[in-house]
Amino acid sequence: MKRTASAVWQGSLKEGKGTLTAPGGALKNTEYSFGSRFASGAGTNPEELIAAAHSGCFAMAFSMILGGEGFTPERLDATAEVKFEEVAPAGWTITESHLIVKGKVPNITAEKFAELAAKAKAGCPISRVLNAKITLDAQLV
Repeated sequence: MKRTASAVWQGSLKEGKGTLTAPGGALKNTEYSFGSRFASGAGTNPEELIAAAHSGCFAMAFSMILGGEGFTPERLDATAEVKFEEVAPAGWTITESHLIVKGKVPNITAEKFAELAAKAKAGCPISRVLNAKITLDAQLV
């Protein structure tokens, strides 16, 4: 299975702008720019999209692992906070993705919830592809 997305960039780094498109429909000529990446400009940025991919992947992996242990989550709210910083000599890079999950899962202890969340963090395909420190806060609600 292959998934694709495409980017079109026009102009210089700081003054230019681009669009991102994914066949699934989530991105359709979605704008991105230097301002949306390094400041608070309109549009998205690659790091935000990685955060979305990581949180979505983790939530699905966690649901699978919970199900394998006999638990059915009523709700999992997952967030990924991606840290993007300048690191010499490589330049700008993602150095960390911090996962935060709050879940409503009947009949599970907080300890078991945290244990299974850690398994999902380690096994999620996006976690495995990122060359960054990945941390997790898991909270049963």
